[in-house]
Amino acid sequence: MYTAQLTHAARLSEQTRHMEFAVEGEERFEFTPGQFLSLVASKEGREITRAYSIASAPSRKPQFDLCLNRVDDGFFSNLLCDMREGDKVSFHGPYGTFILRSPLQDSIFVCTGTGVAPIRGFVQWLFDGQGRGQGHEFWLIYGTRYESAIYYREYFEKVAAAYPNFHYLPTLSRPGADWKGLRGYVQDNVRALVEGLPAERRKSLDAYICGLNAMVKANRALFAELGFEKKRIMYERYD
Repeated sequence: MYTAQLTHAARLSEQTRHMEFAVEGEERFEFTPGQFLSLVASKEGREITRAYSIASAPSRKPQFDLCLNRVDDGFFSNLLCDMREGDKVSFHGPYGTFILRSPLQDSIFVCTGTGVAPIRGFVQWLFDGQGRGQGHEFWLIYGTRYESAIYYREYFEKVAAAYPNFHYLPTLSRPGADWKGLRGYVQDNVRALVEGLPAERRKSLDAYICGLNAMVKANRALFAELGFEKKRIMYERYD
């Protein structure tokens, strides 16, 4: 069991927070991008545990980020969203197998809402200046309703500007009149992207999907229809 102190928090939208934690008493905190932590707290004498994907890549410091929604009747989401800098929370982990496959291949990342959390960890790890993403192409199709709910947009745009092999493709299902980007649901744009690739490239493409169950299910079915083997479709569901 570890203890982490909140060092910084920022509002991504009315219901969503980005939170940065420092792990106490550790020189390093090792995890693999894409994994999750189990946070622990007491409620009326009972121990409550909730899993949250890590929204960052490992660093030299013992720290990690989270990205989470406040749920109206959610005990843990409200506890976390009400934390102030300096407050502490207990957790154990890391856990999970939603991680980048080895050997690394060209990859398409598909996510909606806070499903972007582990994907942010992937991108940080791939494009931290150490050349891990070199020699491969990566596409991130991020879906949400409104432009105001594109989480970590500035970061992903910065990576895309610096690395030509990272393609950032946010898509809106309810865009405003002045929106110049992709429109529609993520699976519509996934189909267009994959079908537009040369057949040889499609054979070695890995897919990573993260978000709510309905979206994950729809995209798993789509990738299967497009000829992807099951072992090349990695996914994490949030409900």
